[in-house]
Amino acid sequence: MTSVMAVANQKGGVGKTTTAINLGAALAARGKRVLLVDCDAQGNASSGLGVRVTDADASLYGFLQREVDPPLHRPFEQLPLWLLPANPTLAAAEWELAAQGGGETVLARKMESLGRDFHVVLLDCPPSLGLLTVNSLCAAQSVLIPLQCEYFAMEGLTLLLETIRKIKMRWNPALRIRGIVLTMFDRRNNLCHQVATEVRHHLGDRVLKTLIPRNVRLSECPSHGLPVTLYDRNSAGARAYLALADELLETESSGE
Repeated sequence: MTSVMAVANQKGGVGKTTTAINLGAALAARGKRVLLVDCDAQGNASSGLGVRVTDADASLYGFLQREVDPPLHRPFEQLPLWLLPANPTLAAAEWELAAQGGGETVLARKMESLGRDFHVVLLDCPPSLGLLTVNSLCAAQSVLIPLQCEYFAMEGLTLLLETIRKIKMRWNPALRIRGIVLTMFDRRNNLCHQVATEVRHHLGDRVLKTLIPRNVRLSECPSHGLPVTLYDRNSAGARAYLALADELLETESSGE
Protein backbone atom coordinates (compact mmCIF):
# COMPACT_ATOMS: atom_id res chain seq x y z
CA MET A 1 0.00 0.00 0.00
CA THR A 2 1.26 3.46 -0.89
CA SER A 3 1.95 5.87 1.96
CA VAL A 4 1.12 9.48 0.99
CA MET A 5 2.67 12.02 3.35
CA ALA A 6 2.49 15.81 3.18
CA VAL A 7 5.50 17.75 4.47
CA ALA A 8 3.87 20.91 5.75
CA ASN A 9 4.45 24.03 7.78
CA GLN A 10 3.05 27.42 6.82
CA LYS A 11 6.12 29.13 8.29
CA GLY A 12 8.95 29.52 5.82
CA GLY A 13 12.57 28.76 6.55
CA VAL A 14 11.99 25.79 8.85
CA GLY A 15 13.62 23.14 6.64
CA LYS A 16 10.45 21.88 4.99
CA THR A 17 11.76 21.48 1.43
CA THR A 18 15.15 20.33 2.72
CA THR A 19 13.28 17.62 4.63
CA ALA A 20 11.11 16.64 1.66
CA ILE A 21 14.12 16.27 -0.65
CA ASN A 22 16.45 14.51 1.74
CA LEU A 23 13.87 12.28 3.41
CA GLY A 24 12.74 11.20 -0.05
CA ALA A 25 16.31 10.38 -1.04
CA ALA A 26 16.93 8.58 2.26
CA LEU A 27 13.81 6.44 1.83
CA ALA A 28 14.90 5.65 -1.73
CA ALA A 29 18.34 4.67 -0.38
CA ARG A 30 16.50 2.22 1.87
CA GLY A 31 14.96 0.57 -1.20
CA LYS A 32 11.59 2.33 -1.33
CA ARG A 33 10.14 3.60 -4.62
CA VAL A 34 9.54 7.26 -3.80
CA LEU A 35 7.68 10.03 -5.61
CA LEU A 36 8.30 13.61 -4.53
CA VAL A 37 5.56 16.01 -5.66
CA ASP A 38 6.63 19.66 -5.66
CA CYS A 39 3.47 21.52 -4.66
CA ASP A 40 5.17 24.91 -4.27
CA ALA A 41 5.26 27.45 -7.12
CA GLN A 42 8.78 28.43 -6.03
CA GLY A 43 9.88 25.02 -7.33
CA ASN A 44 12.65 24.62 -4.76
CA ALA A 45 12.17 20.87 -4.40
CA SER A 46 12.57 20.60 -8.17
CA SER A 47 15.67 22.78 -8.47
CA GLY A 48 17.12 21.10 -5.37
CA LEU A 49 17.10 17.86 -7.38
CA GLY A 50 18.57 19.55 -10.45
CA VAL A 51 15.26 19.73 -12.38
CA ARG A 52 13.96 22.97 -13.88
CA VAL A 53 10.96 23.07 -16.21
CA THR A 54 9.56 26.00 -18.21
CA ASP A 55 6.61 24.30 -19.93
CA ALA A 56 3.47 24.49 -17.78
CA ASP A 57 2.26 21.14 -19.12
CA ALA A 58 5.52 19.54 -18.00
CA SER A 59 4.86 20.50 -14.38
CA LEU A 60 2.35 19.87 -11.61
CA TYR A 61 0.24 22.73 -12.98
CA GLY A 62 -0.43 20.88 -16.23
CA PHE A 63 -1.19 17.66 -14.37
CA LEU A 64 -3.71 19.44 -12.11
CA GLN A 65 -5.44 21.61 -14.67
CA ARG A 66 -5.25 19.66 -17.92
CA GLU A 67 -5.61 16.10 -19.11
CA VAL A 68 -1.90 15.43 -19.47
CA ASP A 69 0.16 12.45 -18.34
CA PRO A 70 2.11 13.05 -15.13
CA PRO A 71 5.47 14.53 -16.21
CA LEU A 72 7.68 12.45 -13.94
CA HIS A 73 11.46 12.81 -13.79
CA ARG A 74 13.99 10.37 -12.35
CA PRO A 75 16.96 12.63 -11.58
CA PHE A 76 19.40 9.93 -10.42
CA GLU A 77 19.74 6.43 -11.85
CA GLN A 78 21.16 5.10 -8.60
CA LEU A 79 18.05 6.03 -6.59
CA PRO A 80 14.43 4.87 -7.10
CA LEU A 81 13.31 8.47 -6.62
CA TRP A 82 10.95 10.27 -9.00
CA LEU A 83 9.89 13.91 -9.09
CA LEU A 84 6.72 15.63 -10.26
CA PRO A 85 8.15 19.15 -10.67
CA ALA A 86 6.70 22.61 -10.22
CA ASN A 87 7.48 26.02 -11.66
CA PRO A 88 6.00 29.53 -11.18
CA THR A 89 2.95 28.73 -13.35
CA LEU A 90 1.65 26.77 -10.36
CA ALA A 91 0.87 30.08 -8.63
CA ALA A 92 -2.03 30.53 -11.07
CA ALA A 93 -3.51 27.22 -9.97
CA GLU A 94 -4.40 28.68 -6.57
CA TRP A 95 -6.81 31.15 -8.22
CA GLU A 96 -8.16 28.60 -10.68
CA LEU A 97 -8.80 26.01 -7.98
CA ALA A 98 -10.68 28.59 -5.93
CA ALA A 99 -12.98 29.28 -8.88
CA GLN A 100 -14.09 25.67 -9.36
CA GLY A 101 -16.29 23.49 -7.23
CA GLY A 102 -14.39 20.86 -5.28
CA GLY A 103 -11.14 22.72 -5.82
CA GLU A 104 -9.82 21.49 -2.48
CA THR A 105 -9.63 17.85 -3.61
CA VAL A 106 -8.33 18.06 -7.19
CA LEU A 107 -4.91 16.68 -6.25
CA ALA A 108 -6.49 13.84 -4.24
CA ARG A 109 -8.48 12.75 -7.29
CA LYS A 110 -5.44 12.96 -9.56
CA MET A 111 -3.34 10.95 -7.10
CA GLU A 112 -5.72 7.97 -7.07
CA SER A 113 -4.02 6.34 -10.04
CA LEU A 114 -0.59 7.93 -9.77
CA GLY A 115 0.24 6.78 -6.25
CA ARG A 116 -0.13 3.05 -6.92
CA ASP A 117 3.32 2.86 -8.59
CA PHE A 118 5.20 3.95 -5.46
CA HIS A 119 5.80 2.87 -1.88
CA VAL A 120 5.94 6.46 -0.62
CA VAL A 121 4.62 9.73 -2.03
CA LEU A 122 5.90 12.93 -0.41
CA LEU A 123 4.03 16.18 -1.03
CA ASP A 124 6.22 19.26 -0.48
CA CYS A 125 3.72 21.97 0.51
CA PRO A 126 4.08 25.74 0.07
CA PRO A 127 4.89 27.89 3.12
CA SER A 128 1.25 28.94 3.50
CA LEU A 129 -2.18 27.52 4.29
CA GLY A 130 -3.62 28.32 0.87
CA LEU A 131 -5.44 26.00 -1.53
CA LEU A 132 -2.30 24.20 -2.69
CA THR A 133 -1.52 23.20 0.88
CA VAL A 134 -5.17 22.29 1.48
CA ASN A 135 -5.06 20.11 -1.66
CA SER A 136 -1.96 18.38 -0.36
CA LEU A 137 -3.52 17.71 3.04
CA CYS A 138 -6.69 16.38 1.38
CA ALA A 139 -4.58 14.03 -0.76
CA ALA A 140 -2.35 12.80 2.08
CA GLN A 141 -2.80 10.05 4.62
CA SER A 142 -0.45 11.74 7.07
CA VAL A 143 1.45 14.96 7.75
CA LEU A 144 5.09 15.40 8.70
CA ILE A 145 5.71 18.80 10.31
CA PRO A 146 9.28 20.17 10.29
CA LEU A 147 9.73 22.55 13.23
CA GLN A 148 12.76 24.78 13.60
CA CYS A 149 14.34 24.82 17.05
CA GLU A 150 13.46 28.45 17.73
CA TYR A 151 10.67 29.97 19.81
CA PHE A 152 9.17 31.86 16.85
CA ALA A 153 8.67 28.56 15.02
CA MET A 154 6.18 27.49 17.70
CA GLU A 155 3.85 30.42 17.03
CA GLY A 156 2.29 29.09 13.83
CA LEU A 157 2.06 25.47 14.92
CA THR A 158 -1.31 25.93 16.62
CA LEU A 159 -2.78 27.35 13.40
CA LEU A 160 -1.45 24.45 11.36
CA LEU A 161 -2.84 21.89 13.81
CA GLU A 162 -6.23 23.62 13.67
CA THR A 163 -6.14 23.53 9.86
CA ILE A 164 -5.39 19.81 9.95
CA ARG A 165 -8.31 19.30 12.34
CA LYS A 166 -10.70 21.14 10.00
CA ILE A 167 -9.53 19.18 6.97
CA LYS A 168 -10.09 15.93 8.89
CA MET A 169 -13.62 17.02 9.73
CA ARG A 170 -14.59 18.19 6.24
CA TRP A 171 -12.62 16.30 3.57
CA ASN A 172 -10.11 13.77 4.83
CA PRO A 173 -11.11 11.96 8.05
CA ALA A 174 -8.19 9.53 7.73
CA LEU A 175 -5.55 12.30 7.90
CA ARG A 176 -3.18 11.95 10.85
CA ILE A 177 -0.04 13.64 12.10
CA ARG A 178 2.86 11.35 11.26
CA GLY A 179 5.18 13.32 13.47
CA ILE A 180 6.92 16.59 14.20
CA VAL A 181 10.61 16.62 13.28
CA LEU A 182 12.89 19.16 14.94
CA THR A 183 15.18 20.82 12.40
CA MET A 184 18.21 23.15 12.42
CA PHE A 185 19.25 21.79 15.81
CA ASP A 186 22.56 23.14 17.11
CA ARG A 187 23.85 21.04 20.01
CA ARG A 188 26.11 23.90 21.12
CA ASN A 189 23.17 26.28 21.51
CA ASN A 190 21.37 26.16 24.86
CA LEU A 191 18.28 27.76 23.32
CA CYS A 192 17.89 24.84 20.89
CA HIS A 193 17.96 22.41 23.81
CA GLN A 194 15.39 24.50 25.70
CA VAL A 195 13.04 24.66 22.70
CA ALA A 196 13.38 20.93 22.04
CA THR A 197 12.60 20.16 25.68
CA GLU A 198 9.56 22.45 25.67
CA VAL A 199 8.21 21.05 22.40
CA ARG A 200 8.54 17.48 23.69
CA HIS A 201 6.86 18.48 26.96
CA HIS A 202 3.83 19.96 25.20
CA LEU A 203 3.53 17.58 22.23
CA GLY A 204 4.84 14.34 23.69
CA ASP A 205 5.04 11.34 21.37
CA ARG A 206 4.12 13.44 18.35
CA VAL A 207 7.73 14.67 18.32
CA LEU A 208 10.05 12.25 16.53
CA LYS A 209 13.28 11.15 18.19
CA THR A 210 15.53 12.07 15.27
CA LEU A 211 16.97 15.59 15.34
CA ILE A 212 18.04 17.27 12.09
CA PRO A 213 21.18 19.32 12.79
CA ARG A 214 22.39 22.57 11.34
CA ASN A 215 24.87 21.31 8.79
CA VAL A 216 26.95 23.02 6.12
CA ARG A 217 26.51 20.11 3.71
CA LEU A 218 22.72 20.40 3.94
CA SER A 219 23.02 24.07 2.97
CA GLU A 220 25.39 23.37 0.08
CA CYS A 221 23.74 20.42 -1.66
CA PRO A 222 20.74 22.25 -3.27
CA SER A 223 23.09 24.43 -5.32
CA HIS A 224 24.54 21.21 -6.76
CA GLY A 225 21.11 19.72 -7.46
CA LEU A 226 21.78 16.77 -5.18
CA PRO A 227 20.27 15.34 -2.01
CA VAL A 228 22.73 15.25 0.84
CA THR A 229 22.98 11.45 0.74
CA LEU A 230 24.57 11.74 -2.73
CA TYR A 231 26.46 14.98 -2.05
CA ASP A 232 28.16 13.77 1.14
CA ARG A 233 26.81 10.53 2.56
CA ASN A 234 29.11 10.72 5.58
CA SER A 235 27.96 14.18 6.67
CA ALA A 236 25.92 14.77 9.81
CA GLY A 237 22.98 15.89 7.65
CA ALA A 238 22.98 12.69 5.58
CA ARG A 239 23.20 10.51 8.68
CA ALA A 240 20.31 12.41 10.28
CA TYR A 241 17.96 11.99 7.29
CA LEU A 242 18.82 8.31 6.98
CA ALA A 243 18.01 7.97 10.68
CA LEU A 244 14.72 9.83 10.14
CA ALA A 245 13.82 7.48 7.29
CA ASP A 246 14.61 4.48 9.49
CA GLU A 247 12.52 5.88 12.36
CA LEU A 248 9.52 6.46 10.10
CA LEU A 249 9.81 3.03 8.51
CA GLU A 250 10.15 1.35 11.90
CA THR A 251 7.13 3.09 13.42
CA GLU A 252 5.10 2.48 10.25
CA SER A 253 5.82 -1.24 10.36
CA SER A 254 4.99 -1.41 14.06
CA GLY A 255 1.64 0.28 13.43
CA GLU A 256 2.28 3.28 15.66
